[in-house]
Amino acid sequence: MERSHPVKKSKNDKVRALVRGLDILRHVNRVGVCRASEIANATGIPRPTVYRLLETLEELGYVVFSPTSNRVRVTRLAASLGDGFAVNSRLCQVAGPIFAEYAQKVIWPLDLTTYENAAMVVQETTHNRSPLSIDRGMTGFRLPMMRSSAGRCYLGLCPPDEREIILEHLGRTGDPEDTPFLDDSYLKPMLRDVHQKSRASRDGEEFQPKTSSFAVPIMSAGRIVGCVSVIWTRGAMRLEEALQSLEGHLREISEQISATLDI
Repeated sequence: MERSHPVKKSKNDKVRALVRGLDILRHVNRVGVCRASEIANATGIPRPTVYRLLETLEELGYVVFSPTSNRVRVTRLAASLGDGFAVNSRLCQVAGPIFAEYAQKVIWPLDLTTYENAAMVVQETTHNRSPLSIDRGMTGFRLPMMRSSAGRCYLGLCPPDEREIILEHLGRTGDPEDTPFLDDSYLKPMLRDVHQKSRASRDGEEFQPKTSSFAVPIMSAGRIVGCVSVIWTRGAMRLEEALQSLEGHLREISEQISATLDI
């Protein structure tokens, strides 16, 4: 019986696969984090092909799927090829497994956020696996600097020159919801409190009124690079109760991330 031979890919097929793989890599690097379906829609590459190429890129170490969602991001290896998302990618790679571990201990949703253009952007989250979450699809969500615990935490602990630039930017933007919090009567005590306690809180009224949150910093090489925050429904517990029961876990998460980043 004559044996069949596997069909070999032609040179043109290999080149096409390479071009498509690079298109996918560029798209993920540009948007930061996305789903395979979003890549397919943006690039015009069939979804099964996108999945297959993502698997190859993951095997080669250029992309990684989030442990807490079905989204993909570039790795430090890919980011090192250019100026893309090197810091955020490394931060998320480190935080993902730690978030997955602590999701069972904290139960309430955790967010990892980084500063980007006058907002804190959710880079990693356990909203999609928390039975207590009232929000889904939070990855990529932009939190206001003055009205979120993560934004306040970052502002209170970033270098003074960076803080001045951010505050100036917020002042120029002129969002009326930010105005009361940019006044010195609120701003200075808030910044002082964050600096003293190395954490910030939000107790509902000013943003997402059904929930409260608090955030602690992630430090690397002596400066803040992001924040870990936890969010809960206001009717479930008071801020003081949340701090008592959850702050220790958030500090552990932050310290583990920081220790790994500084290796």
